[in-house]
Amino acid sequence: MQAESTTSSCSFALTPSFVERALAWAVTFPYCSYFTSNNIPYPHAAFPHILAVSSGTHCWSLGHAPFDLLHQIYQEQKDWLFGYFSYDLKNHIHGLQSGHPDAIQFPSCTFFKPDYLLQIGEGEVTIRAGIGTAREIYQQILQTKPATPSFPATQVQLRAHMTKKEYLRKVQTIQSHIEEGDCYELNLCQEFSARPLALDPLNTFLQLNSLSPTPFATFQRFQDLYLMAASPERFLKKEGNKLVSQPIKGTIRRGKTSAEDEQLKAQLASDEKELAENMMIVDLVRNDLARSAVTGSVTVEELFGIYSFRQVHQMISTVTAEIKTGISFTEAIRNAFPMGSMTGAPKRKVMELIEQYECSQRGLYSGAVGFISPEGDFDFNVVIRSLQYNAVLRSLSFQVGGAITFDSIPEKEYEECLLKASALLKVLGAEEFS
Repeated sequence: MQAESTTSSCSFALTPSFVERALAWAVTFPYCSYFTSNNIPYPHAAFPHILAVSSGTHCWSLGHAPFDLLHQIYQEQKDWLFGYFSYDLKNHIHGLQSGHPDAIQFPSCTFFKPDYLLQIGEGEVTIRAGIGTAREIYQQILQTKPATPSFPATQVQLRAHMTKKEYLRKVQTIQSHIEEGDCYELNLCQEFSARPLALDPLNTFLQLNSLSPTPFATFQRFQDLYLMAASPERFLKKEGNKLVSQPIKGTIRRGKTSAEDEQLKAQLASDEKELAENMMIVDLVRNDLARSAVTGSVTVEELFGIYSFRQVHQMISTVTAEIKTGISFTEAIRNAFPMGSMTGAPKRKVMELIEQYECSQRGLYSGAVGFISPEGDFDFNVVIRSLQYNAVLRSLSFQVGGAITFDSIPEKEYEECLLKASALLKVLGAEEFS
């Protein structure tokens, strides 16, 4: 990007199909990041409606020790940065290792500074252009053919990397670990993949977002690697000196009628197993935030909130803290990473067991995608309910999982995985798999 003094910024009318045109324009660049809340109300606000685009002039792959480097880059740039942290950064943070195959091969951490930034509001869009002028970019977008997805996005034959029989057996084995006192709760995930596969990532995302709108939805292109996510979960947000984390633990399907829907919500709100799961992760998140917080500032603002999405009701809690003087924002991220809802408790031990019982590297799945503002604030989701695609390998992958506790019923845990995958399966036209 050119120097700040040459940056052109202007607001324009938000015309019909502008967002679809902007996405079709953005995906022609090697890097783009799109975030939307789908206008879903959320405590502490969901993702802003924002699109960042880069030709790759300012892009950094930060390897396995990214946090200090990212802070250094921010100090030098003092500008917007967009990117992700993969789950397997746990190896650097916690001294662990991963030996499973990785179908998609996202680098462990990549960030870029945008050449173009679009902030989409009510009836208008503000465009910041570091190359050319904002008006030129606005006209380019208006002249771009809008993305018009078909449904289903494609027909895919998926391969399960763990059979149902294997999954049920592993749940029982994990419960033995819990009984022996090795851990209290463990998030066991399984991968589904397809290869070789020709996929239109933007079309697929638009279908997924239409089918399953969520408050932390995102589409990402990092050269030949794509993420299409319908995430309902926030990992961590910093606004001023306040940190906010909102773990999800507790899932139940939507009802077919309004009466059944209300009954299912009430069932989730009173389910002792789900309440225990959520409480354990809230305690873990409180611990994680306390490492970066002013003493006594960690607060559970909401415990066991029930929130409704298109396919499921979820139990969500909100934990906040005041960041301690001298703690950089990258250190606060590192202290809480990865999200406790995707590991279990105690965190380090369950991550060792996850490596033992899962069959695939998680990679970007259960990591975090988001952005850092020029003021040093940030917002990152948890990468769940998401598809990943490597256009060079023509490889598609997604993973789903759930928390295993002593009271888990293995068959029901498997059914919950499929419930979480339902929108992904539908958008791929792949409601069955081998």
